[in-house]
Formats: sequence, structure tokens, C-alpha cells
Amino acid sequence: MSTIDLVVEQLRDLPEPLQKQVLDYARLLADQKGKSTSGQNLLPLVGSIPDDDLQLMKEAIEQDCERIDFNKW
Repeated sequence: MSTIDLVVEQLRDLPEPLQKQVLDYARLLADQKGKSTSGQNLLPLVGSIPDDDLQLMKEAIEQDCERIDFNKW
């Protein structure tokens, strides 16, 4: 059985409002198809963050992201 057939089979068992939700979600996915940003489009942004801000970000990462809190695991 194909994926489409399986989805249709599941949809038949859902109430109308949930079927509408699935349709809305499928449309959202179809609209998002191929809308990712390529690296080429981001190149004009290179160097747009001031060096001071980059340094602050680096320090924050080193302080907060490189530690393991064993009590939270």
C-alpha cells in the first residue's frame, strides 16, 4: 500500500475538523517546499555583525555552553 493510500485510510477515520487540520498542514508543507535559504543568499551578510558583538557571543558560549550540569540529567 502506498503512503498516500495509508494517509487516506487514516483520514477517513478522523472527524471532519481533524481532516481539515491535516489538509491545512499538507498545504503548509507544500508551500514551504523549496523555500530554504541557500548559502549564496547569506553571503551579503558576512561581516555585518560588529566584532564587539561577536566577542560577546563567543564569551557567552564559552561560559554557558561548555559546561555540563550533572544535576539536570
